[in-house]
Amino acid sequence: MSAGKYQKINHPFKRLLFLCSGLIIMAFGVAFSIKASLGTSPISSVPYVTAEISGLSVGTTTIIMNFMFVLIQIAILNKDYEWFQLLQLPAAVLFGTMIDAAELILTNTSYTNYFGQWMLCAAGIFLIALGVSMEVMANIVTTAGEGIVIAVCKKFPIKFGNMKVAFDVTLVLLSIILGLIFLGTLRGVREGTIAAAVLVGQITKLTNKLMKKIEKVYLK
Repeated sequence: MSAGKYQKINHPFKRLLFLCSGLIIMAFGVAFSIKASLGTSPISSVPYVTAEISGLSVGTTTIIMNFMFVLIQIAILNKDYEWFQLLQLPAAVLFGTMIDAAELILTNTSYTNYFGQWMLCAAGIFLIALGVSMEVMANIVTTAGEGIVIAVCKKFPIKFGNMKVAFDVTLVLLSIILGLIFLGTLRGVREGTIAAAVLVGQITKLTNKLMKKIEKVYLK
């Protein structure tokens, strides 16, 4: 078997491996942000507050939310929906399951002061950004949340960046409303949420450069 053929056969497996690794790293990022108690990232704000309301785990509510996102994509795109994107469902199960596993692993991780909280929050932001870069590099499927943004942009003349901001703001506002109505207070939305909203995209630009170098070696 030639080296060229070997690379071609293993190409899909390598991309799947990077996708799964990216989802696991993102899950640990979410877990670190939860442990920091400074607010989760926008995409995790709704699962966090609904977990507080329902008593379910954050991983479980993340899976449920992502399944709903897939249904919304189908409703938006209708006949234009690419059924290959249903792979978002097992990806969501892996992501949600690993969030719960990461929280369990980080059970004894704690902070003693506000600076310590920010260290955990910073670790979470970096891991989420790195995970996003690995998911993009794998180029198999998008996350279900990003899938909604793409679906709307396909259907309406809206730029991806603008829609992504609008989507994140909507999730944060929804989590605020749910927290105030059902818990009487804010849950999962604090200064760390703002930091994640601002910094994840910026850090991803840097980690994307690293991933491109890795892609040339391992995924080509």
